[in-house]
Amino acid sequence: MSLTIEDVKKVARLARMKMTDAELEQHKEKLSGIIDFVEQLSEVDTDNVEPLQSVVDIKLRLRADEITDGDLHDDILKNAPEQLEGFFAVPKVVE
Repeated sequence: MSLTIEDVKKVARLARMKMTDAELEQHKEKLSGIIDFVEQLSEVDTDNVEPLQSVVDIKLRLRADEITDGDLHDDILKNAPEQLEGFFAVPKVVE
């Protein structure tokens, strides 16, 4: 598929790019080549190909999903300027 200069100007405007006439002509050829390649890819028969997450068939090693709080409650409250009943105490901001 061959693009026109108007097509390239529209793409440049959408990309917020200012181009000279020489740049438009250069990009016209490049964009036409990209579109031709994509059209070539669409001709490939992929009917019997299963979707892949990765091209490498490797099982990931997963760690156990264990919930831990770190048992740092007292250490964290040491940083509080004020604490009340085991929580940070802050001034009231809504009347």
